[in-house]
Amino acid sequence: MPAQFHAHGSFSAGLTSALLMLPLVYARGWLRVRRAAPTPIPSSSPGRAGLFILGLGALWIAVASPLGAIAHELLSMHMLQHVLVGAIAPPLIWSSAPVLPIWLGLLRWLARRTHCAFASGALGRLGRLLTHPFTAWLAATLTIIGWHVPAAFELAQRSQSWHWIQNASFFVTGLLFWWPVVQPWPADARLPRPAVPLYLFAATLPCDALSAFLVFCDRVVYRQYLTEPRRFGISALADQQTAGAFMWVAITLLYVVPAIVMTVHALSSAQKSPGEHLLDEMLRGSLRVLWNAD
Repeated sequence: MPAQFHAHGSFSAGLTSALLMLPLVYARGWLRVRRAAPTPIPSSSPGRAGLFILGLGALWIAVASPLGAIAHELLSMHMLQHVLVGAIAPPLIWSSAPVLPIWLGLLRWLARRTHCAFASGALGRLGRLLTHPFTAWLAATLTIIGWHVPAAFELAQRSQSWHWIQNASFFVTGLLFWWPVVQPWPADARLPRPAVPLYLFAATLPCDALSAFLVFCDRVVYRQYLTEPRRFGISALADQQTAGAFMWVAITLLYVVPAIVMTVHALSSAQKSPGEHLLDEMLRGSLRVLWNAD
């Protein structure tokens, strides 16, 4: 176990450094948006910048803070890690409308190459496929189920490399899952707003089934936790039941609340005047070429 702590600490230092670079890129692009946009837009709001920092903070707590080491001893902490990575950090990041600031925050040559790669060709088609609601929902669901199969879960616990892959897959599929829900500005909508509650409700079903299994199972599913030191005064079975209950409550709240917010937003958007809709489309069009501005 001490070797795992040492490896985790080394990995955390590098990941922390990488996560610190993202706010710098975002801030550079955010300032460019503020200077170039003729009227206030979602990407230029200080509140949106705050959401981006909160999202990165949640990601750091999950994968680069001491929580990662504790997760080796407590399944409940491991479950908290997964919720932060896949269900809290992604919607916060998308809600910050980060596409334009990050795009503009990159070096000019890199921004141009990125735009060309995704504007046409295979990468563009792949991007549209991955952000399709069905693909995003299926990828997130299979990731959750697959990594909680005992053999896969214990592999990630034994190997630092596989643990990194596990967290990365939760984060990437979390980003894909929340894209159709948040629809980060100025991206085109891929999921009609009235369908958002159904999309989110369908996603709770596999999580609820997994949670119920962990709560009501009368044996420890992940045998590694039987050999871990019980420094926190909780048995392995009680820890497993706590993890299941936490996942059950957390996922239900995290999915139901956005569904309500999206429904209210859809109702308010329907009350926009034709002029407001026209202005919104004009801003979207103009900002597709904003990256050429100094």
